[in-house]
Amino acid sequence: MSSPLEMISVDASVREAAERMRDGDISALVVTTGGGCIVTQSDLVAAVADGRDPTETRVRDVMTEAVETVTPDLLMEEVAAMMTMYDVKHLPVVDDDYVGMISSTDVAAHVS
Repeated sequence: MSSPLEMISVDASVREAAERMRDGDISALVVTTGGGCIVTQSDLVAAVADGRDPTETRVRDVMTEAVETVTPDLLMEEVAAMMTMYDVKHLPVVDDDYVGMISSTDVAAHVS
């Protein structure tokens, strides 16, 4: 799991989200004030491919809403099953609050 968790505002630009991901060497950010949302590299690539201006487009316009979450004590096999079931590559880890992000890369590293 990646921790501490990187977050971004719904009002941030797509460009800012891309810069934060690049600078942090991560591929997803939890969106603050988004009510359980994340923005991923795939969301950003889709926005640019659709011709949206990354400096004018806001995270709220491209984020993935109502994402599934996992708890820190969940077994890696269960995390992998959830990623497969929901066809996602990132799951925020939540205890009483967001504590991290687990990615398909984390799962693959655990398995190997």
